Amino acid sequence: MESTFKELGDKASVLDFDPKCAVVGGGVEDIYGEDTATEDQLVTPWTYSVASGYSLLRDPQYNKGLAFTEKERDAHYLRGLLPPATSSQQLQEKKLMNSIRQYQVPLQKYMALTELQERNERLFYKLLIDNVEELLPIVYTPTVGEACQKFGSIFRRPQGLYISLKEKGKILEVLKNWPERTVQVIVVTDGERILGLGDLGCQGMGIPVGKLALYTALGGVRPSGCLPITIDVGTNNKQLLEDEFYIGLRQKRTTGKEYADLLDEFMSAVKQNYGEKVIIQFEDFANHNAFQLLEKYRRTHLVFNDDIQGTASVVLAGVVATLRLVGGSLSEHKFLFLGAGEAGTGIAELIALEISKKTKTPVEETRKKIWLVDSKGLIVSSRKDSLQQFKKPWAHEHEPIDNLLDAVKAIKPTVLIGSSGVGRTFTKEVIEAVSSFNEKPLILALSNPTSQSECTAEEAYTWSKGRAIFASGSPFDPVEYNGKVYVPGQSNNAYIFPGFGLGLVISGAIRVHDDMLLAASESLAGEVSEEFFEKGLIYPPFSNIRKISAHIAANVAAKAYELGLATRLPRPENLVKYAESCMYSPVYRNYR
Repeated sequence: MESTFKELGDKASVLDFDPKCAVVGGGVEDIYGEDTATEDQLVTPWTYSVASGYSLLRDPQYNKGLAFTEKERDAHYLRGLLPPATSSQQLQEKKLMNSIRQYQVPLQKYMALTELQERNERLFYKLLIDNVEELLPIVYTPTVGEACQKFGSIFRRPQGLYISLKEKGKILEVLKNWPERTVQVIVVTDGERILGLGDLGCQGMGIPVGKLALYTALGGVRPSGCLPITIDVGTNNKQLLEDEFYIGLRQKRTTGKEYADLLDEFMSAVKQNYGEKVIIQFEDFANHNAFQLLEKYRRTHLVFNDDIQGTASVVLAGVVATLRLVGGSLSEHKFLFLGAGEAGTGIAELIALEISKKTKTPVEETRKKIWLVDSKGLIVSSRKDSLQQFKKPWAHEHEPIDNLLDAVKAIKPTVLIGSSGVGRTFTKEVIEAVSSFNEKPLILALSNPTSQSECTAEEAYTWSKGRAIFASGSPFDPVEYNGKVYVPGQSNNAYIFPGFGLGLVISGAIRVHDDMLLAASESLAGEVSEEFFEKGLIYPPFSNIRKISAHIAANVAAKAYELGLATRLPRPENLVKYAESCMYSPVYRNYR
């Protein structure tokens, strides 16, 4: 079978896209000059007319609260609508962080940040950028998972577009209801597989909203260019269907032709309304749809699946960085996965492609260094007839094994990766076994949220007697073992997708190619210094994420130009500086 990434079936490469579909439009046009102006230049707070008075205070894009100057209060009819005191953005930030830290429950912090985003956009992003390590677990995993579970109860104002079966035949009209015309990134879900929490239906909207907040905060894509979308085709979650506060369609999930037709109408409408260069990121679709959608649209649209491709890219970066700690080349290591869904097979395929690229060996051969365990045991050739299509490339010759522990003992992997969505499956016996034949085993427990992680950081370090190199999908606190403090890494997709998306935007890319994902991985791995290795970290700290995203964007853009998939010409001389210059700044602007 051809590579899941490179060909996804027996179709042509993305480089052989259909010219009939290649109408280049959309992009990053800054109509009002807001993003190209320097911070000390005056900008006009346009909506459909000049915002002023009460409407200006209710417009999150331009509201500054007490930071409006005396001159601005006179010019924009704000006298009497605000208390007489004025405040700097820095003081507002300090006050809000003090307030947020008072909350003991993470969901309360999430709701406070959501309210801020709906009230004062620039202050929200200033908070998130300046306090990224503290707030990332709130706006993203693990707290966003709980927010999705309770979305119906905490719902205040709609963020993004809801497209349901009721809108069939009218999706283009629905897209035109969105006030922004120059959309750069769409994150879309159908809510069927939210993190490791299962089918949350319409309440999965928390995921696109959270992802796009990170596109802006970490990748610098302007907020007005981001559009979260939930496609509601029902839910099979009985508890939600019986919940009086559920906000979605109260019916079982639609499947088959009706589902495919709705998605096809959606994809066509997006291209018609926003052009060729809008990024469509598929998020948290169930396995049976995720692979089909990526295969179907990757040659006609600029599509990216973060669960398959983003996860793969960030994990590959961690593995490549780890080589500097444990030695050897990628091809000398043996990989065992628990979980053979979107994340597991996606990571496995990208690792196989990287080994193939480095060793000039066919990918069919490099796959043989990678083994996967699913709910029925080790994936072997005797099971091939009963396997789903995306699992078949991983069915190698071996006697059947029905559990992870025996698979570890038989395969003897140097790298153990969990993407099963099932918590505490890396047991004491499993960790001890993989540590028995590795001086420094790499253990990645990637499932989200924290409750679904295959093991905790403390378990990994304790059961391996402090020898494991550990990273997880959700954050864990540092662990002290035998007098030494171990800092667990976080294999978080947020390292990759914001910078990856920015690279597509600044190059005007019209398709995603596998080599762009490899370029992103190599860039991230290169950001890990010896200083971090000494602490056991295989990923850099998030405090440097904007710089990291700029370098990833530059690498991705360079690969797009090299492959002939970029449309923004001429190519900028210094892509890193160009990426940094394109990044959104949340600092308040002065109004005329």
